[in-house]
Amino acid sequence: MNIKIVYQGNSAEIVEKKSRFIADIFSVSSEEEALQILEKVKKKYWDARHHCWAYAIGGEQVQERCSDDGEPSGTAGKPILEVIRGNEIHNVLIVVTRYFGGTLLGTGGLVRAYTQAAQEGIAASTIVTKTQGYKVKIQTDYTTLGKIQYLLGQKGVQIIDSVYQENIEIFVYISKEEETVLQRDITEVTNGQTVVERIEECSFANVEGQMIQFDS
Repeated sequence: MNIKIVYQGNSAEIVEKKSRFIADIFSVSSEEEALQILEKVKKKYWDARHHCWAYAIGGEQVQERCSDDGEPSGTAGKPILEVIRGNEIHNVLIVVTRYFGGTLLGTGGLVRAYTQAAQEGIAASTIVTKTQGYKVKIQTDYTTLGKIQYLLGQKGVQIIDSVYQENIEIFVYISKEEETVLQRDITEVTNGQTVVERIEECSFANVEGQMIQFDS
């Protein structure tokens, strides 16, 4: 299963009729962690009027919650949650803190402001697709190296490491869905002269052009 997650959260701020809306984006793995972070945000912005939030936790079974924290019902927490849903991000907490500027924004104005703040926060953060798959070793010789490199390039599979000895060992990450097809295609283009070996099951992502492996 592939899911979009927050690799590095960030903050963003917008101003609407002198009210400040500060969005903070966090990666979370449990409700307990989300609520602990929420308390820290409340302490950081202790003098703010509202700390509205939403989270979505889980993979296939997603647990969602949101809060308007004193704003009119449905004008803050739900719009933040809709931003999370619209971006299809998992294991995320968004807190939007409001410093009241003295002018009432009305229901529509609040929905727009909280939505925009959440969107700006996500835009400022690094969001990646976490893929379930395998670290794979491709063992070949120098005569078939070019064919393998071309095939991997065509499939958009990035080489993460290479070892050049008597034979060549190439290491890549591949999703569970693509592993069988990759093995078949490599066997075809090298006439069965290449060994493809699964090293470990893992989760990985492409972060700004660099492949990284997650601990869990």
